This record gives sequence, C-alpha cells and structure tokens, in this order.
Amino acid sequence: MSKRSVGYISESVVSSLNEFSNRNVIINGAMQVAQRGTSTASITTGGFYTADRFAIELTTLGTWTQSVEADAPTGSGFGKSLKMLCTTADASPAAADACSVLYKLEGQNLQQFLKGTASAKQFTLSFWVKGTTTGTYVAELFDVDNTRQVSASYSISVANTWEKKTITFPADTTGAFANDNGLSLGVLFWLGAGSNFTSGTLNTTWAAEVAANRAVGVTNVASAINNAWQITGVQLEVGAVATPFEFEDIGVTLRKCQRYYQVLNGSLATYSAAGEANANYYRHLVQMRATPTITITTNPSYTNSSALTNDENSATGSRFYVTVTATGRAFAIGFVYTAAIEL
Repeated sequence: MSKRSVGYISESVVSSLNEFSNRNVIINGAMQVAQRGTSTASITTGGFYTADRFAIELTTLGTWTQSVEADAPTGSGFGKSLKMLCTTADASPAAADACSVLYKLEGQNLQQFLKGTASAKQFTLSFWVKGTTTGTYVAELFDVDNTRQVSASYSISVANTWEKKTITFPADTTGAFANDNGLSLGVLFWLGAGSNFTSGTLNTTWAAEVAANRAVGVTNVASAINNAWQITGVQLEVGAVATPFEFEDIGVTLRKCQRYYQVLNGSLATYSAAGEANANYYRHLVQMRATPTITITTNPSYTNSSALTNDENSATGSRFYVTVTATGRAFAIGFVYTAAIEL
C-alpha cells in the first residue's frame, strides 16, 4: 500500500503528536472535576474544598467562599472556573497573614524540566483570570525539595473581564526535583499577604527562599466584602512557549484526580456466631499515590453487629469489618467513605 493511502500516518507525524501530548503537568486545570462538591462557604483555614487538586493556603486573611462556577471565557473551550469570594474582609493584613490558591506536584512528574542540571528548562504557566479588583497579582513557583522559589507579577487590567495570562519562569540549574511521589513543587496564585511576604523585592529569578520577596506588590482581594477572583485553563509546561491548552477526556482527568482523593461506596453482610469478626476488602478505583487516610462519611445501618471499622489500608485498597453481636445474620449496609492522600 502506498504511503499516500488513506489511513497512513507518517512516523514524523506520530512523533510530533507524541511531543504535543502530556504537556500540561497540572491536573484538572479546566476545573471540571469537583469530587468534594462545588461550593464551600465560611472558609478560614487552608485545605481542599471544591475543584480537585486546587487547595487554599490561608492564614487569618479574611473569610472566603470557594466555588466551581459555570463561568468561563467565551470561545475558549472552557465551561467552568474556580472562584474565590471574600465574605469577611481584612483590609489591614497582619504581618503573617496570607491567602493563595495552591497546586502541588509530585517530583516524578517534573523530571522533564531538568531542574538542577546544566540543561535545565524554563517553566511556562498560562491561565485565564477574572477579578473584581484591578491591580497587580503574583504567581509563584516554590521548590519544596530545595527551598527555592521564583515569583512573577501579572495584572488584572479590567474588572470582571476574563483575561489570558502567560508567564515564563526562568530555568534553574540549582537543586533537582526528587524523582519520587512526594511533594516537590507548589504553584501559588497569591490573593493577598502581610508584610512578612511583601516587604522585600519581588524575586523574579530562582533563589533560596526569602519570605519577604515572595509576594511583593500583590493586590489584597480580602480588602472588601464581595471582592472575587476566578481562574481556569491552568497549564504548566516545559519551555518558553505557551501552547494551546491540553483538553482531555473527563474520564482521564477524573482518574488522575482519584490518585489523590476518591469517594467510594460499600456494604457488608455476614452470617456468623456472636463474637466473630467479618470483613470485606474494597479495591480503590485507581491505585493511589500512597497509603491513604480513610474517612467513613456516611455510617451504615447496623443489625446484630458492632460499628464498622477500617483496619487495613494500602495504595490499592482498604478493608472494613464488623464484629457480630448476636448469632445470625449481621449487616453493615450502605456506607460511604473517602480515601485521601493529597500532597
């Protein structure tokens, strides 16, 4: 068959397609997956609340509602965004106050940046952002393995209008990322900070962490009630060029998110003598990053048995058991549990 025949794909085309895939090291940058729910109010501490993989880092700087909104730039291909809404203001931050949206990455997913070598590559971060407050904002890369960081400022020029931003951070020939499943890099979008983080000179080249240089000039979104900041289309990739956002099948994104957090269902029924313990083992939906923490979120109805107990966990599955309290059939029906091993 001729190479011109329908269905033939040349080796050069295959090579270029492979290079173009798996560019974005950010999971769920389009904010499509929200296993924990789509809105959480009265947030005063850091943690994971809505869109998978995107956390809040927060130290006494206002009170917030975080939500996943059906709001995105027209014609961009995105349908959702992550929104931070200030519901209790803090117009005068104390020195240690800080608020940011934080994304954490495993070291083994960052080896292509060749950080800490003579061949180190640049990092390009692109995203869409919208805010009620115009001004200067700060994005930061924080190397946890080597306590190094680099920051860059960007502007929201027009209130309540989606704007596309692209930031290229320099390469870093000092300090390699560990090639393992631990936390190596944080990507921070600063929404306000006190003088501990703003009193120096913004550090725009990689250097050992100096806290005062991390968020210099950042606008304080917490300065007034109903101030808001939204983001979508987050992509971090190797090199100095921001390529088009890497859209992927929602099932693929969900499975990637489940490496860190899963919501599962189970039940247990047995016929045994009183005093015997009986168990069921449940495999996780995907293998997780490491052994997770298990939380039973909806307790079952019990018949002839003790309360449900989780006694065995691994990255691949968890075991639950009941102890029979009366000879006959014992049930622990309809429980829901989460498995979490975020970075």
